[in-house]
Amino acid sequence: MAFSASQLLLISALFVLASWQQAIAFDPSPLQDFCVADLNSPVKVNGFACKDPMAVTPDDFFNAAKLDQPRNTMNKFGSIVTNINVTQFPGLNTLGISYARIDYAPLGVNTPHLHPRATELLTVLEGTLYLGFVTSNPNKLFSKVVKKGDVFVFPKAMIHFQMNLDHEKPAAALSSLSSQNPGVITIASAVFGSKPPISDDVLAKAFQVEKKLIDWLQSQFWDNTNY
Repeated sequence: MAFSASQLLLISALFVLASWQQAIAFDPSPLQDFCVADLNSPVKVNGFACKDPMAVTPDDFFNAAKLDQPRNTMNKFGSIVTNINVTQFPGLNTLGISYARIDYAPLGVNTPHLHPRATELLTVLEGTLYLGFVTSNPNKLFSKVVKKGDVFVFPKAMIHFQMNLDHEKPAAALSSLSSQNPGVITIASAVFGSKPPISDDVLAKAFQVEKKLIDWLQSQFWDNTNY
């Protein structure tokens, strides 16, 4: 079937639009060898402005993160995440990567959450974890029990979680993420702890429960600082 010039132009435009959308779906690729973030720059860009290359030193590409050391997991969830992203490590700017250590108390949980800008690759350092992610509708769960040395990937923007299955011993994991600033949305605190709060009429209808239960849940998350 032959296409007219206008039809070919429209098809070409659609291909360009699709390619452009794919291109902007991830962190921008660097246009120079590096772009160490100038966290104090008044310039507002998608990411951070570059530090003067002449002022860059080896320390800009180094972070004494001490990720070999366990963290304190004494909170109501029994887990703590130590993030190493561009705000702690300016040398990551434009490189499309960040890192995190996750520590779990016995039976500790890294509660359901998502990273809107990153895929996460998790490696178990110690212990045994039950973990998984949930797809977009119709919400299929992919879960597995993983042990020391195992690796599991959480696709970008999928709700995921981890739990230490050991009743007595702590666990730990390292995660690499495909963004210098992956972001995190913790499901429970986003729904029940937003500021200002989502109307309890909306939440009661959505969860098909009485409003007094919604009020109680919101009271639990409103001042929560563990996230």
